[in-house]
Amino acid sequence: MTQRTLDCWLTDMDGVLIHEDRALPGAAELIDHWRSQGTPFLVLTNNSIYTPRDLSARLARIGLEVPEERIWTSALATAAFLRDQCPGGSAFVIGEAGLTTAIHEAGFVMTDVAPDFVVLGETRTYSFEAITRAIRLIEDGARFIATNPDVTGPSPEGPMPATGAVAALITAATRRQPYYVGKPNPMMFRSALNRLGAHSERTGMIGDRMDTDVVAGIEAGLHTVLVLSGIATRDDVERYPYRPREILDSVADLLP
Repeated sequence: MTQRTLDCWLTDMDGVLIHEDRALPGAAELIDHWRSQGTPFLVLTNNSIYTPRDLSARLARIGLEVPEERIWTSALATAAFLRDQCPGGSAFVIGEAGLTTAIHEAGFVMTDVAPDFVVLGETRTYSFEAITRAIRLIEDGARFIATNPDVTGPSPEGPMPATGAVAALITAATRRQPYYVGKPNPMMFRSALNRLGAHSERTGMIGDRMDTDVVAGIEAGLHTVLVLSGIATRDDVERYPYRPREILDSVADLLP
């Protein structure tokens, strides 16, 4: 399998297309190339805070023209999973607009009375009252779902607790492990492929992390491309028992 035989692309956002509030080299040109060629693609993120519309506007401000329908978040993947598991079900949700909107649009009722699921996502202000309610609902039989296992997230002041850290707190109190939908669960990629109507054998995945993007891409059967513009270094690759198909300095190396 080579790049020339690939019909579709999935790409991570942070560390691949952007770093903090600036576009990385080649990102705008690659997105423009895909759009001009009619190449199906999705920009993926484990962040469940923002809606695709929010993220599209954020990217546009730094020069990346990504339509909202080309953005796939862990919140959307979680909502798709819940809809498949329990159509028309109910959930107690801890999260922000990206997650609550996705779950609402999936046909779920949001309630704190005997829900089918407790769904934990990312928020800037975790409520101790909401976490306590989640613990009690899980103890009463609600199934525990989390959007992603990331334990910290970035902020201007430094790292802050994220979904995985709060999930660990709930697990310690309930002895129940959540089912994580986002990366490194390959389900995140499979749901993206379903959204595109694409086949894994002809789809490439671009990421900057070996332990999430690359391993999940391999498990989903994708052509994996690791870029060194984010977290991973060439030395990091040697520490893992698996390898990406390609290692590139940045997405600029994918331009024709």
